[in-house]
Amino acid sequence: MRGKITFALTLALASALALHILGCAKEEKAAEKEADLVIISPHPEPIQIEFTRAFKRWYSERFGGEVEIQWLDQGGTSDDLRYVRSEFQRSPEGIGIDIFFGGGTSPFLIMAEEGLLQPYRVPDEILAKIPPDLHGVPIYDPEYRWYGAALSGFGIGVNKVVKKQLGLPDVDEWEDLGDPRLFGQVSAADPRRSGSAHMMFELILQSTGWEKGFEIITRMAGNIRTFPAGSNEVARDLSTGQAAYGLLIDFYAYTQMNAVGEDKIGYVVPKGCVVYNADSIAILKGAPHLELAKKFVQFVLSEEGQKLWMLKPGDPEGPQEFGLFRSSVIPSLYDQLAGRTVVRINPFKAETTFKYDAKKGGDRWTLLNDLIGALIIDTHAELVEAWKAIIDGGMKEEALREFVKVPITEEEALKLARERWKDQGFRNRKITEWTNFAREKYRRAKELAM
Repeated sequence: MRGKITFALTLALASALALHILGCAKEEKAAEKEADLVIISPHPEPIQIEFTRAFKRWYSERFGGEVEIQWLDQGGTSDDLRYVRSEFQRSPEGIGIDIFFGGGTSPFLIMAEEGLLQPYRVPDEILAKIPPDLHGVPIYDPEYRWYGAALSGFGIGVNKVVKKQLGLPDVDEWEDLGDPRLFGQVSAADPRRSGSAHMMFELILQSTGWEKGFEIITRMAGNIRTFPAGSNEVARDLSTGQAAYGLLIDFYAYTQMNAVGEDKIGYVVPKGCVVYNADSIAILKGAPHLELAKKFVQFVLSEEGQKLWMLKPGDPEGPQEFGLFRSSVIPSLYDQLAGRTVVRINPFKAETTFKYDAKKGGDRWTLLNDLIGALIIDTHAELVEAWKAIIDGGMKEEALREFVKVPITEEEALKLARERWKDQGFRNRKITEWTNFAREKYRRAKELAM
């Protein structure tokens, strides 16, 4: 016991830098002044600091003068998207915000479809360096309403020390996270709050199929103790030994590996599910500082901006203070920056047999959040109780079949998402119906397990 406590304390101290980078970094506030540019973003503070610092320098060198940026965040991608959509309902011509920066691709598909984005074609010398898609996943909108600002990979973080101490198995694919031996040792964020967590649940469903995917998600949820709001908290659980495995976006894993060592933290890309998704940027309709917003988008997509993602802190062309550990949308940079970057994988050369359907993912974004909320998160106590009973009862097939049931087919879900989900009254009734369904199936599964 003393050894485990010593390990946890040592690793917690060793990971302090990583946790600082993931969201606790602070920068002295600029003198009080009205913002020249307003950006809403779920990006952690180190990204905000480094892009603010670099853009100010870039702007001053080219145009003279200073720029003040105000960053807003409502608590994560889903909350930011919900806020923007709500504000546009109140003020259809503009909401006093210039740019939405970060959160994957699906939120941008939603905003584009609802007419909330301002089209802007970046200069040809920038656009020519960025391919339109990666393995079929769009990197930018053909109508130039949004652009991928970086690429994100998704996988499983592993605390190698905890795994070894507890004698836990290797994980190679999403399904392995539903192994009963992992009970209480998996961490994942709430997809209703975290865009990266949502993407990983969507990837499980698309790569394995609707029914099999929900079987994996439900069994995995039985091994999860809580669902924190953000993926940075999953990284914290992993680095401090609170969990042996965690659903992580690649840059959080790289941050931990860099901080505490690859002998302690590992990262696994699930077999058959090598997917990179564009982490996007867009100008919002009615942007109050439109010309400056265009310049910021130009900078982010330029080689100067893209190098910030990949280079180590202190590199003359990289971030000054914080490593951002992201993959660039410019393929040529991977060879150009070889030996200077912390990014280990070139997404443009990675092989994949799985093609992610961004349209499907965008169409059912909100519905899927609601469905997972009802079946998995808001009924998590009942779910875990049933899963524990199933494990203790010898994993009876009848109990397992009841445990993983889903109240709706994929076709029905897509139809509701596209035709009915904006009807708030109908949506609330379905959420209540699904929640009751979940509680009842967990009760029956527990009985059948005995």
